[in-house]
Amino acid sequence: MLFTRSLITLLCLAFTLPALGQPSSFGQAKELLREQVYYDQNESAEGSFYCGCHWSWVGDSGGRVDAASCGYQVRKQETRAARIEWEHVVPAWVMGHQRQCWQEGGRRNCAANDPLFEIMEADMHNLTPTIGEVNGDRSNYSFGELPAQPSQYGQCDTQVAFGERTVEPRDQVKGQIARTYFYIHDRYNLTMSRQQQQLFMAWHRLYPVTDWERERDRRIAAVMGHNNPFVTGERAWSLGHRNVAAGIAANEPTVLASADPVTIQLRGNRNSRVYHLQGLCPSYDRVAPENRVEFNSVSEAEAAGYRRAGNCRS
Repeated sequence: MLFTRSLITLLCLAFTLPALGQPSSFGQAKELLREQVYYDQNESAEGSFYCGCHWSWVGDSGGRVDAASCGYQVRKQETRAARIEWEHVVPAWVMGHQRQCWQEGGRRNCAANDPLFEIMEADMHNLTPTIGEVNGDRSNYSFGELPAQPSQYGQCDTQVAFGERTVEPRDQVKGQIARTYFYIHDRYNLTMSRQQQQLFMAWHRLYPVTDWERERDRRIAAVMGHNNPFVTGERAWSLGHRNVAAGIAANEPTVLASADPVTIQLRGNRNSRVYHLQGLCPSYDRVAPENRVEFNSVSEAEAAGYRRAGNCRS
C-alpha cells in the first residue's frame, strides 16, 4: 500500500511540475531564472548585477528595485531605474549582428526567424538581473577600464563612458563577465578582438570564481543540462583561443532544418565522400570546385553516403 501511494505521488509530480530543459525563448529563460536560479537572491549580499541592490519580485520575472539598499541614485531614467530587467552580459547585438537575419531586420527578425539566434538569446548563463536604467545605459557597449569620474548612479560603482561606448562594471562582477564572454564565444563560435581577450583574461585572473558564481552555474546547469566550463575549470581561455562551438553542434538539427542557406551551408567532396559545414569545418573552402557537391542538410548528405569531416569543430 505504501509503495502504491508513493508511486501515485511520483506520477502526480511528474504531470504537475514544469518540465525543465533549455528554454525555447528569451521570455521563458527569464521566468526560469526567476523560479530556478535567482529565487532567493533578491536580498542577497551580491544583489543586482551592476550595482548590488536588493529588489522585490514582481510578476513572473520582473522586480522592483530597493534603491536605498545600495545607495542608488537615478541618473536620468526614473521609470527604468525603479525596475529590475534581465541583462545579456554578451549583448544580443554581439551575438546577432554578423548573422544574415540581423542584416535583414535586426534583433526582432532574428528572434522570429533564426533558430540559432533564438537559442543564444535564451541562454541562461548569459542573463543576469540588473537595474533597468543601467541596463539601458550599457546598451551594446564594450567593457573596458575607465579613468575615475564622478559617480553617475550614487554609490553604484559601475561607470558608463557614452562618448567612448565603453562600460567599466564594479569589480565584484568583472570575473563573471569575463567567464561569460569566454563561454558565449566558445559555445557559439563567435570572434572576439585581441583587445577584449586580453582584458577578460586579466579580469579572470584578478577576480576568481566566487561561491555564488559556482552555485549559479550549478543551478543553471540543472535546467539547461550543461555548465559554463570556464566557471567549472573544464576549459581555459588563452590568446587566440580556438572555439569548440558545442552550442552549434548540440542544436545542429534544429539550426540546419530552418536556417537559410546563406547562414549555414554543407559542401561534400565527391572524391572523399566527406561533407563540410561552413564556419565549422576548416576544409569547407578547400574542396576543389570540380569535386563539390552542395547539400541542404546533414540528413541529405548522410543519406547520399557522405560522412562528416573529422576536423570539424564540434
